[in-house]
Amino acid sequence: MHGKLKPKRSAVTLLHVRVRSDRASSGRFIGAGVDLAAAIGRSGLTARKREGDGASPRGQFRIVGGFYRPDRFRVRPRAGVPLLPLRPDDGWCDDPSDRNYNRPVRRPYPGSHEAMWRNDHAYDVVMVLDFNLRPRVRGSGSAIFFHVAQADFRPTAGCLALSRADMLRLLPRLSTRTSIAFG
Repeated sequence: MHGKLKPKRSAVTLLHVRVRSDRASSGRFIGAGVDLAAAIGRSGLTARKREGDGASPRGQFRIVGGFYRPDRFRVRPRAGVPLLPLRPDDGWCDDPSDRNYNRPVRRPYPGSHEAMWRNDHAYDVVMVLDFNLRPRVRGSGSAIFFHVAQADFRPTAGCLALSRADMLRLLPRLSTRTSIAFG
């Protein structure tokens, strides 16, 4: 296990992402009895987020909802956050010049986008943080997701990631009132 969750089962309202000093993309996810290993953006934290910079944005962001892969779970994971089933044609637009920038789209899609249905298990459970949603500022970075980390905890493209086991244990304690503070 990469971290610990104390037995306390109350809802979590605020969690913090702290960067380890020796690796800008490696951190701890802490607060409310939670202390877990986390992966963040390959460029560490930034106050000036830009599309494609590989950084995680400094600031505090709420969880607005999420998705899960129904083919990887016999039943919907227990969660305090609304989780919708992903479909193979789900995508997320990351093209700043597109009218659907930083919004979900259906694939195939003509503009630049990310496939949400991935083979690597990262989006088996994925939550959307309210970074750059309202108002959307083109070029300031598309979705910051909270998702499952790769087994080697490699850096993300700017998202926050936990081990699958830690994510599934934490999910029931999260809600749309939960905020995550980066930095």
